Amino acid sequence: MEAYQKKVELLQQESQVDFDVGLSPAEVKRRHEEFGLNRFEEERKSSFVKKFLHSLGDFTTIILLVAAGISFYTAIATDHGDYFEGILIIAIVLINSLLAIIQEGNAEKSLQALQQMNKQRAVVKRAGQVVEIDAEEVVPGDILVLETGMSVVADGRLIQNSQLRVDEASLTGESEAIEKTVDFVGEADTPLGDRRNMVYKGTTILNGRGQVFVTATGMATEMGKIAELLNRETNDKTPLQKRLNQLGKRISLIALAAAGLVFFIGQLQGEPLLEMFMTAVSLAVAAVPETLTVIVTLTLAYGVQQMAKKHAIIRQLPAVETLGTANVICSDKTGTLTQNKMRVRQVWRQGDEVTDIENLMTDEAMEVLQFAALNTDVIVTYENDEVIVKGNPTEAAIVRAIEENYHTKAELEEKYPRVGEIPFDSDRKMMTTVHKMGKRYLSITKGAFDILLPKFKYGNVEQAAVVNDRFGKRALRVIAVGYAKTTRDSAGSLRKRSSFIGLNRHD
Repeated sequence: MEAYQKKVELLQQESQVDFDVGLSPAEVKRRHEEFGLNRFEEERKSSFVKKFLHSLGDFTTIILLVAAGISFYTAIATDHGDYFEGILIIAIVLINSLLAIIQEGNAEKSLQALQQMNKQRAVVKRAGQVVEIDAEEVVPGDILVLETGMSVVADGRLIQNSQLRVDEASLTGESEAIEKTVDFVGEADTPLGDRRNMVYKGTTILNGRGQVFVTATGMATEMGKIAELLNRETNDKTPLQKRLNQLGKRISLIALAAAGLVFFIGQLQGEPLLEMFMTAVSLAVAAVPETLTVIVTLTLAYGVQQMAKKHAIIRQLPAVETLGTANVICSDKTGTLTQNKMRVRQVWRQGDEVTDIENLMTDEAMEVLQFAALNTDVIVTYENDEVIVKGNPTEAAIVRAIEENYHTKAELEEKYPRVGEIPFDSDRKMMTTVHKMGKRYLSITKGAFDILLPKFKYGNVEQAAVVNDRFGKRALRVIAVGYAKTTRDSAGSLRKRSSFIGLNRHD
C-alpha cells in the first residue's frame, strides 16, 4: 500500500523510524547511498557533433552533400579551380544545421529552470534535533518540519498537523489552498489532488504548520515524474517534416533521373564524357531544392521567437508547425491561462452603492477591505519597491488591494493587535479573529455569504443578499465580512453586538 492509504501508527511501525527522533547520521548516509540526492536528474545531452551529424541525415541534405563532393572533385579533376558551387552548397547545409541546433539549445537552457526548485533549505528532525539542511540532502524517511511560507522539498505523509493548508496549484492546477489532515486515509484509487494526508514537492505552505514523513525524493516525487517527461527525447517527425522529406525525395529523384537522361543523350550524340558529366551534375544541383530546408528552418525559428515573447518555450523547432495545426487545446486554467493571482474588483458596504475599486477607492470600500485584511494570515514582504504577498490567494488579493492604496497590513495590525483567532476549517467555513481596540475588543469574521447570513443580527442583510446574487451570476467569488464589538464587564462575561459590514468580490 502507498503511504496515503496507511494510518500514522502503521506507517511508523513499517518504516521503523521514530517520528519524535528522526534518522540517525549513519542511517542518513545509508539512505543517501541507496536513494541518491534529492534533485532532478538532468537529461543526458547529446554532444554537438552528434546533433550536427543527426541534422545531416535528411535525404535532401545527403543529395546536396553528394553533389558538393562531385562538384569539388570535378573542379579538381578538370583543374578549372571553380569551387564556388561546392562551397555554396556546403554553406547552405551548415547554416541550416546550425540554426536548428542553436535554437534547440536555447530552449533546453530554459527548461533547466526546474532545477531551481532544489536551491532551497529544509528543516528536518535528525537524531532528536531540529536542524536546517540543504534540500538536496533530504532522504526518504526524514521528518520534515513545515511552517507557513515554506516550500515543500519532497513528497511525504503528514504525521502532525495544525491548521495546515497547502497551495498545490503548481502540481494539480487547483487554485484554492488544500486543507490537510493527519486522520485522512485514502483508497487505492484516490486521485492525487484528493490525498489530504500528503504533501508534494514544489507546493507551498500557506497556513499552519506540520510534520511530514518523507516518502519520495528527487525523480521519485510527483514533480520528478513531470521532469522525467520533459527529459524524454523523441525523434518522431512532424507531418511537415514528413511531407518535406517526401517532396525532397521526389524532386531529388526526378533531378537525378533528368541528369542521367541528359548524360545519356549527350553520350549518344558523341559529346565529351567529362563535359556531359559536369552538365548532368549541374542540372541535378540546380533542381534539388537546397534552400527549402533553410527557408523552413528560418520560418520556424521566427515562430519560436514570437512564442518566446509570449512566455511559451518551444523546445524543438518542428513543434511550432505542430502547434499551428492544432484546432483545440485542452488546458487547466490555473497557472496556464491565468497566473493564480486574484484581485478584488468591487466592494459593497451596507447602505452604499457597489464600488469599482479599480477606478475609484472610497472610504467606505477601504473600511470593508481593512476589516477583511485584519482577518487574514498572509505574509507581506517588500523587494525592490515591490509588494510580495504570500498566502491564500483570496486573502492575498484583499491585502494587495490595501497595500496598493497607501495602507499596509502592518499598520492595521499595530492599531488593532490580534489577541485571538478561530482558524478557517472545512466545518465552520469561516475564519474569526479577535483584536484589541482600546479598552474594547473587535471580532471580525469572513467567509461565504450563505454561511455567515444566519449569524448577522444587524445590518441590511436583504440588500446584501441581492448584491450577493448579482455578483454570483457573474461567476465571481464573493467574500462576506462581518464584525462584532465586545466589552468586558465586572463579571468577566462578554456582551456582543454582531453586525454585517459588506461584501467584496474577486476574479
